[in-house]
Amino acid sequence: MASPPPKTTKKHHARLNNPFPRAVPTAAIRDGDAAPRLSFATTSNSKLAHAHDFPVGARFRLRWDPSRGGEVSLSRVSPPPAPGDGDGAVARRAMWETVPGVAFLSAASAATEADECRGSFALRDGRARLVPDRQHVDKIRAFYRCDAAEAGPGGADLLRAAAFEPSDATRFPVLVMTGLVSAKKAGGASPSCTCCGLRAAGRRARSAAAVGRPVLSARYWIVLEEKSDTQVAFSVKIGDYQWTCTHADPAKPTPATTTTAPRLHRPSLRLRLSGRVQRGTSKKTTRLAPTTPSRDEEEASAALLPAAERPEEFNRVFLTYASSRDERFFGFGEQFSRVEFKGKRVPVLVQEQGIGRGDQPITFAANLVSYRSGGNWSTTYAPSPFYMTSKMRSLYLEGYDYSIFDLTRPDRVQIQIYGNSVQGRILDGDSPTELLTSYTASTGRPPVLPRWITSGAVVGMQGGTDTVRRVWDQLKDYDVPVSAFWLQDWVGQRKTKIGSQLWWNWELDDAHYSGWKDLVADLRSHGIRTMTYCNPCLVPMDEKPNTKRHLFEEAKKLGILVRDEAGEPYMMPNTAFDVAMLDFTNPEAHAWFKSVVLRGIVDHGVSGWMADFGEGLPLDARLHSGEHPVAAHNRYPELWARVNREFADEWKARRRRAAETAAEVDDDGDGLVFFVRSGFRESSRWAMLFWEGDQMVSWQANDGIKSSVVGLLSGGLSGFPLNHSDAGGYCTVDLPPFLRYRRSEELLLRWMEVNAFTVVFRTHEGNRPGSNCQFYSSARTLAHFARCAKMYRAWEFYRARLVGEAARTGLPVARHLFLHYPADERVQALTYQQFLVGTEMLVVPVLDKGRTAVTAYFPAGGGAWRHVWSGDEYGAGVHGGVEAQVEARIGYPAVFVRSGSPVGERFVSNLRDLKVL
Repeated sequence: MASPPPKTTKKHHARLNNPFPRAVPTAAIRDGDAAPRLSFATTSNSKLAHAHDFPVGARFRLRWDPSRGGEVSLSRVSPPPAPGDGDGAVARRAMWETVPGVAFLSAASAATEADECRGSFALRDGRARLVPDRQHVDKIRAFYRCDAAEAGPGGADLLRAAAFEPSDATRFPVLVMTGLVSAKKAGGASPSCTCCGLRAAGRRARSAAAVGRPVLSARYWIVLEEKSDTQVAFSVKIGDYQWTCTHADPAKPTPATTTTAPRLHRPSLRLRLSGRVQRGTSKKTTRLAPTTPSRDEEEASAALLPAAERPEEFNRVFLTYASSRDERFFGFGEQFSRVEFKGKRVPVLVQEQGIGRGDQPITFAANLVSYRSGGNWSTTYAPSPFYMTSKMRSLYLEGYDYSIFDLTRPDRVQIQIYGNSVQGRILDGDSPTELLTSYTASTGRPPVLPRWITSGAVVGMQGGTDTVRRVWDQLKDYDVPVSAFWLQDWVGQRKTKIGSQLWWNWELDDAHYSGWKDLVADLRSHGIRTMTYCNPCLVPMDEKPNTKRHLFEEAKKLGILVRDEAGEPYMMPNTAFDVAMLDFTNPEAHAWFKSVVLRGIVDHGVSGWMADFGEGLPLDARLHSGEHPVAAHNRYPELWARVNREFADEWKARRRRAAETAAEVDDDGDGLVFFVRSGFRESSRWAMLFWEGDQMVSWQANDGIKSSVVGLLSGGLSGFPLNHSDAGGYCTVDLPPFLRYRRSEELLLRWMEVNAFTVVFRTHEGNRPGSNCQFYSSARTLAHFARCAKMYRAWEFYRARLVGEAARTGLPVARHLFLHYPADERVQALTYQQFLVGTEMLVVPVLDKGRTAVTAYFPAGGGAWRHVWSGDEYGAGVHGGVEAQVEARIGYPAVFVRSGSPVGERFVSNLRDLKVL
């Protein structure tokens, strides 16, 4: 049964709000409750009574060990040695293992509540109804292909119960683990049930002294399947619910340390479908016997709790497994405050990143005037339920349910999933690059970008035709290599309380850009493309006088907008006006957006666009697909990227067919490009390019130039290999004398130096252009922009190679050093201080105001590094890393190339040719 949408409180119009909201809402079900003890069958003929290895496909092995209360571990099996060299294959280090004696699967029920305000969301537990009671393991069995056709409860029936459908591609054997999970009423004082109270519906009464606790029990099935040479898929299904009573006999107490099946009430209480669990009096046993409870017994068991407190199924699942105190966790998508997450509870929910994200005083002010709009260390446009660790362990969740990864305990990981089933994969690899390559092989990688987008600077401009031509003339004077002009205000501008914004009706405003066709043609004749902007939202256009086509009204009439509870278009406050979102779970919305909006864009001579937003689907929306809105909320960024990608691919295919018909040579560099900010696990399958959204125009750590580097590197560790930020930042706040966040000249110059070493070098004027220093503000800024654009041009040859590598392997262009030096503890602690470009270049940016030198760290085993500007060599440490102070005046960022590298030699030579060195 699908759970209803969460109870959602709208905070859009609250005038004063808590300026210090909790970053990650407190869990109603505490860690200790969510990981109860483990029990298991101990009959003499059970494989669980002794340690046993179970194969998972040909390359992996699950080991069961009952000696410490029960534990399982999954390992890759090393290839068997050559004949005569010893015994057979042996298991390597554990890829995944449980905590001895602790339930690795548990379930619960709690109310779900949500707060929402202009793209910021907080999902939390309401009152807990049921907390985990225990997990019992009945059986572990490896199924071979011949077993899949075996009739009976231990063969094909068990696979069907686990919802596993084998195919010709299935890599047998497949492992199935089954047993029972149960949960008790929250709050400690559970309403007791007596034998007479329960059986009064049809049997004689018993003594009221025999008191048990009502629990909701259910059978679970865990399936492990080898999916590739480096991946094991896991799935958890829970079903066959039954209210039961745990009855403790005072005369025969069960020792707390005994690992046996749950002591249930008399045999008359049975599990629906899955069978009956009995405990004998002479020895500890677990027997399954199919039976069906009578109507009286069902009604009696259902009466154990008041109707309002009686969940019909679990809506929380917990996976708990082992970690170690020194294990470091990387990933979780594009994160802006942290790269490593041990000790944190990490929520995986798509949303606005916020304004300030903990930097003060801006976060205080933003939260005060707009609920949670300041964000916090965990808020991000593009999270992902994926990590890899310093112990070379890696796991990710499939599906789109909200989840929280709890890494606060030194000895364990606990994942809380807001749902009643789980799917995911456990990855094997000996290095971070192997793990990331394995991960992106299944979640998707971006295509190779057309060369035009990476050949020079993408100039972000607004203001109309005359303004663009005037700045273009200035760029010619300074010999700036330009690949495109990105004109986001092609639809016209509107003035709002947050600054200059766009009319969200995706058609050309030919009054604002008079002579558009000539402008585009003139740019193209000089090898410069034109790019624009769109997003998945539409607004009524009653206030704009020169509107030609009312896209909102068209979409409303077609019924392709996201709907509210009343079935009307869901109008959502967004910054200073209300918007409606297209429902891309509806195939008609896909087709309409491609044929009307995107076709209209390219028909105006456009080669690319920013595909903005995608993170704001309401958590109580009604969708064409009927899917749960919380899961759809996390999936929506992928749907948004997909509709853009489909159009780009279809356009390219049409161009290629036309070229073949005309016997022309198709230019592979002549493709469309779009870039997105919202994302989830599989966004790279569809998105061509990411950008990091709206950083503050500041030096601060959580939302500014530093966070742009953190987002770049954390995203790269999470399968988003092609990413960049707005040079100079975006979010400007100019409220004198209280709050003034304006882009300074120094900040802009330093940000240009960072972005000259990312995959795309693009500027943005910000939301208040008049309050910010721009690249065209002075002769100094223009000269510096030209210098950085030439630095960017100088490694174009290497960039093309890295873009191709990203498409083949998923490895990012800009890389955290952990990818190549994972054992170095100093590297593990790095955040924004430095990064690699591929393997051959090292960048140590200046990210603090007034600094003219940096501290560079050269890991052991990396060889010597040559400073580009001075030619000095650093590093070459064998037994430890080397640290050095390096000068980094404006215009001379601390950039190093690997000594003796052909890439480095060519880069330096290009700098000389471009008169930068």
